[in-house]
Amino acid sequence: MRSYTSVELLFIVYGVLFVTCDAFSKNEVWALTTFKEAIYEDPHLVLSNWNSLDADPCDWSGISCSEARDHDNHVLPFGILFGRNLSGSSLKGFLAPELGQITYLQELILHGNSLIGIIPKELGMLKHLEVLDLGMNQITGPIPPEIGNLTNAVKINLQSNGLTGSLPPEFGNLKYLQDLRLDRNRLQGTVPAGSSPDFTENIRGMYASSANLTGLCRSSQLKVADFSYNFFVGSIPKCLGYLPSTSFQGNCLRNRDPKQRSTMLCGSTPPARTQSGGNPKHRPADDVSKHQAASKPSWLLALEIVTGTMVGSLFLIALLTAFRCNSKPSLIIPWKKSASEKEHMTVFIEPEILKNVVRYGRQDLEVACEDFSNIIGSSPDSFVYKGNMKGGPEIAVISLCIKEEHWTGYLELYFQREVADLARLNHENTGKLLGYCRESAPFTRMLVFEYASNGTLYEHLHYGEGCQFSWTRRMKIILGIAHGLKYLHTELEPAFTISELNSSSVYLTDDFSPKLVDFESWKSILSRSEKNSGSIGSQGAICILPNSLEARHLDVQGNVYSFGVLLLEIISGRPPYCKEKGDLVDWAKEYLEMPEVMSYVVDPEIKHFRYEDLEVICEVVSLCIQPEPSKRPSMQELSATLESKIDTSISIELKSSSLAWAELALSS
Repeated sequence: MRSYTSVELLFIVYGVLFVTCDAFSKNEVWALTTFKEAIYEDPHLVLSNWNSLDADPCDWSGISCSEARDHDNHVLPFGILFGRNLSGSSLKGFLAPELGQITYLQELILHGNSLIGIIPKELGMLKHLEVLDLGMNQITGPIPPEIGNLTNAVKINLQSNGLTGSLPPEFGNLKYLQDLRLDRNRLQGTVPAGSSPDFTENIRGMYASSANLTGLCRSSQLKVADFSYNFFVGSIPKCLGYLPSTSFQGNCLRNRDPKQRSTMLCGSTPPARTQSGGNPKHRPADDVSKHQAASKPSWLLALEIVTGTMVGSLFLIALLTAFRCNSKPSLIIPWKKSASEKEHMTVFIEPEILKNVVRYGRQDLEVACEDFSNIIGSSPDSFVYKGNMKGGPEIAVISLCIKEEHWTGYLELYFQREVADLARLNHENTGKLLGYCRESAPFTRMLVFEYASNGTLYEHLHYGEGCQFSWTRRMKIILGIAHGLKYLHTELEPAFTISELNSSSVYLTDDFSPKLVDFESWKSILSRSEKNSGSIGSQGAICILPNSLEARHLDVQGNVYSFGVLLLEIISGRPPYCKEKGDLVDWAKEYLEMPEVMSYVVDPEIKHFRYEDLEVICEVVSLCIQPEPSKRPSMQELSATLESKIDTSISIELKSSSLAWAELALSS
């Protein structure tokens, strides 16, 4: 007996020592790496030590490995706990379905982050998972029925998300479940309790199994459950009557609890009336079943129900097919293409997100842009084409430079959110997004903006006739840019910033009114793709990604600094940097605070200017380019200063010189 115990202990010690050496297969390391790639914002750098070349992730932040046992006290090779210290880390991104490949995962805790997208059905493959906590995120879509395959689950927390659809009856398969939190979502339907015992007895073995005909009444160990603040209808299951009433408040249930939602929120007809009443056709399902069971043989009852279920299923499939053809709320796209290109998944896309944005066909844009030959701009990330829509406005079309095999599911969702974000901009000094193009053959992702016919501010400052760009005109452009940035930073909720604010992102209309356009937003989308490679292919060319692979974030103070540099560029006529003259800010600093030499900053092409305006501009520039970002003023303050102290009336310009009449005629 002693020798047996010694051998057993030896094996246990051996297993513990080698848990960290052989805990993860290559596929599981790849699954964790894929999860990291799906996180596009990690402000606290909690995933910074995740290295795909490391074969032992047990030391990665948020990952721990240890000896483990299942509910039957069987020893597992090891147990993996994922995310215990990742809660509340402000992670933004998606749940990669590859997480389902981590065989011995026992805890998946990502509570209190900003995860979006859906719950991948692949999580149902985690047979040893005991804790699933995705509460307080921004996850949408239905709860996949595959969650019912987590037969070892003890706690499931999905509270405070945007989950929709009905509650899968497969939850009844979770015989060890003790804690279930589904509150504060948009779940509908009834709370699945269980099916009729007679029905189950008669039909079992024919068409159904106990796996898909059970409800929460099967979860005999359920101690804590919260279904509050959803849109559940019907009645509270008797088997869950031991739960406090607060677990069901804020729904559309039939009980007379004043804490249920109002009739207006639940629909025009109270939930109670839709389930019962004087008309026998509208009796509760339980009553109908009992009545039929009393008057018909059980075999006939089973046959009728099976037939009805099959007919109903066919009708539902036809209805869903028609709905998808018309509204296309979901999109079949590759999450991460394999070599065979056969692995696909359904990415749930909220149908509301782009409902007000026009979707253009590639063929229409190809015709408008003369077979995409009219290129007016390019970068390693994108091409910009000019076009004319038939019977419509002139357009600028920005086409993303990326191959389809590098386009992932979470990247598609991020693209759509970016389109929706740009579409909400509505100001006279911001570029107007007319729509977008999204096609798969050939692979296309484009943005369509209203074209500003006078080109960019950069072209006028550095390639145009400087004498035609009068001081007053430059002051009007400065005020317009300030108004546009003030709108983006302070009048939008949430605020919006220009990715790369410079003279190339300012377009001019016929009357030289400035329009701020964020053409460089592509870089924030591209930075999600192939993070480790640093480059992506595009029709034989190489598109080098920017050095920074951070997510697109709200850089208000960065915009303020860029605004100061832009003011210097406008009044001096010099680019922000050139080899011959160096950095514009470094050159201008010695003149900004010295009144006697301040005029040296002004473009030599400008013959007449107001010294008072120059003083204001130099004062604003000095405030904007302060090294400490917290000391830079807001655009609201800067815009108010410029607007109150700069006079752009024609009379002021005419007073400055007798030759101003001639200059005005040239510049008009």
